[in-house]
Amino acid sequence: MSAQFDQIATRILEGGPDSGATEADALAVLRADDSELMSLVAAASRLRREYFGNTVKVNYLVNLKSGLCPENCNYCSQALGSQAPILKYSWLSKDETLKQAGAGLAGGATRVCMVSSGRGPSDRDIDKVTEMTEALKSEYPDVEVCACLGLLKDGQAERLKSSGVDAYNHNINTAESHHDTIVQTHTYDDRVETIGKAKSAGLSPCSGLIAGLGETDEQLVEALFALKKLDADSIPVNFLMPFDGTPFEDTWELTPGRCLRILAMARFVCPDKEVRIAGGREMHLRSLQAMALQVANSIFLGDYLTSEGQEAKADIEMIRDNGFVILGAEDAFEDGSPVVEPVETPDPAIRHRGAGTEVPANA
Repeated sequence: MSAQFDQIATRILEGGPDSGATEADALAVLRADDSELMSLVAAASRLRREYFGNTVKVNYLVNLKSGLCPENCNYCSQALGSQAPILKYSWLSKDETLKQAGAGLAGGATRVCMVSSGRGPSDRDIDKVTEMTEALKSEYPDVEVCACLGLLKDGQAERLKSSGVDAYNHNINTAESHHDTIVQTHTYDDRVETIGKAKSAGLSPCSGLIAGLGETDEQLVEALFALKKLDADSIPVNFLMPFDGTPFEDTWELTPGRCLRILAMARFVCPDKEVRIAGGREMHLRSLQAMALQVANSIFLGDYLTSEGQEAKADIEMIRDNGFVILGAEDAFEDGSPVVEPVETPDPAIRHRGAGTEVPANA
């Protein structure tokens, strides 16, 4: 079976991205044995390196408006009926948005994702986001801006595009056959329609999924092939964070190996698309986060919408320690070697517990 994954990668490399994995191939990836995991990652890494080299795109989230959402997405801590003790606030000011975005850009991000809770933006909301975008681009001309504001009305995508927004995120989240079990206040077609409006306006479509929602292997495959058909340029792969106070609290279906297989499947199905390790990576990939970078080529830096991520410094060190460079910083070379800030290495911690002490051992 291990050789099968390498053969799939070879077929894609020889035939181009349109010769990607079949649904049977994708199922085989999801069901690979633990003993095949390293071979699977190595095969998927061939595709990642072909299309993205050793770069990692770093994205930064700014939650413009948190909580108080009228939609009932069962997985979401901001949804109608959620009792999760999250931050809740109305729109950030333009100055606060610039401050938050600037922090992410200073940390190495090249794309700022501006997100607001709610079913979809009003025209006044679009006014706010266009003003923020114009101010952000004025201060940081090279920044990419991705907006994620919910379901779009006619003409709103065009206004975002004209203000300088580069991309629009609207995740399908799960397979069409599973959608109505996780949300009932809008339809799967509503989501697809918004992605279409963004594409028609010239915005780069960003759409992904959430794994761990009770879906079957077949439904995960269905969702990935739907994203391939939608021609999403970037695919955030989220892993369910089962917030207390939501219908999915205490739902733990994922293992680090399962998450790695899902990312590998995304790479095989959409070999030339940005595959982003998104929410829940610290919780579910755990010690395999670095290995996941051999498959995915994009991550979020720092915190998420309502939950904290690992320290941004640790993210940057993980990228560097594994031989990758941040997209946009590839030209920072001197005599062929990357120019990087020195790592602050801690002194060895002297043992003061266990044998020879009265303090309990670290065991």
